[in-house]
Parts: sequence; C-alpha cells; structure tokens
Amino acid sequence: MTTPPYGPPPAGAPSAAAMSPADEKLWSTLVHLGGLFFGFLAPLIGYLILKDRGPFVRAHTATALNFQLTLLIAYLVGGILSIVVIGLFVILAAYVLNVVFCIVAAVRANQGDWYTYPLTIRFVS
Repeated sequence: MTTPPYGPPPAGAPSAAAMSPADEKLWSTLVHLGGLFFGFLAPLIGYLILKDRGPFVRAHTATALNFQLTLLIAYLVGGILSIVVIGLFVILAAYVLNVVFCIVAAVRANQGDWYTYPLTIRFVS
C-alpha cells in the first residue's frame, strides 16, 4: 500500500480541479440547457461549482447566468406590465428568446466554441 504524496503537485502537473476539454464542453452544454429548464438556478449552481475548473466552463457558466438574470428582469417587468396587455407580449418574447438562445448556446458550447448571448446585461464576469 502506497501513501499519497503530500505537498503541492510537481510543476507542470494538472491541478485536481482542472477538467479535460471534453468535460468542460459537456458541463457548459448542460448549464445552458439547465437554464432553459430551470431558469437562473442551474447556471448559478454551475457557476458557483464549476467557475474554477477551467476558463471555457467559467466563461459559459458566467454568460448563461448573465442571460438568465437578464431574462428574470424581463419576466418581472412583463409581470408588472401584464396589467396592461403589453406585459404578456414581453413575457412571451422573453420565453421565445430563452428557448432559441439557450439551444444555440448549448450547440455552440458542445462544438467547443466561445459564445456570448446577445441582449445580455453583464452581472458576473
């Protein structure tokens, strides 16, 4: 039985927290699709857990979180404006944008491309 090494890893060795590029693409794709089904919660959890695991997954989780928070604002404004009929159109437009842009972002993440949602307020970087 060997004992585990103690101390910092040798120079050039990957850290324990680093992900392979395939894993980064997988988790980035899942975070975008999670935003489609669970709103801002999936990107928030993904960002908090995965932000230090690699630059690709950090960028995708941050952009997904920013987009979902922007949509949350749109849903709140639409909910307030639903007293007037236009709020329903705002909510419908936000829902359609969520479906379309999350699918596009998930496909781009799966292909290994960097992606930024259009029309997004940048809360997290």
